[in-house]
Formats: sequence, C-alpha cells, structure tokens
Amino acid sequence: QVQLAESGGGLVQAGDSLRLSCAASGGAFSEFAMAWFRQAPGKEREVVAHISWRGGHNTGYADSVKGRFTISRDNAKNTLYLQMNSVKPEDTAVYYCAARGIAPSTRPNHYPYWGQGTQVSVSS
Repeated sequence: QVQLAESGGGLVQAGDSLRLSCAASGGAFSEFAMAWFRQAPGKEREVVAHISWRGGHNTGYADSVKGRFTISRDNAKNTLYLQMNSVKPEDTAVYYCAARGIAPSTRPNHYPYWGQGTQVSVSS
C-alpha cells in the first residue's frame, strides 16, 4: 500500500518550465515502478512518462513530450518528479502520478495506486 500526493501544478505560459512532484508515503517507494499520466477535459487518461523501480534506470515517454519532459525519482526523499520544459497549450491537463509493483506500464488500468492529481494549465 502506498499513498501518493502530487504538487507543483499551476498556470504558466507557453514556453515556460514547470516541475511536478509526487510525494509517496506508507510503502517502500523504491520497490514501485512509477508513472505520470494526464487527462484533459473530454479525453482519456494517457501516459506521459514512466520509470522503473529502484534505481529508475529505465524510462519511457509519450511521443508528444519526448525531448521536453523528464521523469526522475529520489528514493531517499520518496518523491517522483516530472520536469516539464517548453510547455505547450496542448499540455494542459490534470496530471496524476501512479505506482505499481516492479515493472512500469503505459496502461492506466495496470496501476493500483494513484494520487489526487494536480492541474497544469498552459496559456498561449
């Protein structure tokens, strides 16, 4: 069991940078694969990035964010991050962090643990 809490969202302008954080508690954070998902109004939840457990040596990104976003984890701080650079209006969504055992996945229904989400709004 792990509890997740996102923070760092807000209203920014196109081209700005933003860093989201996801604080984990109640479980062995390093033993979980982690991911960031997002959901825009009227759209399905989609994966943004994922990272493997423990050392986080393996990462993956949606094509739409490759080269702009970076996922990372600090196991000593029980925290997952998403560094968002050169944001675009189409990045506007509620961003969620999610956890599952060992292997990451791009499918939302593979993740049993979710945070409450943080809103990111990008103006043009």
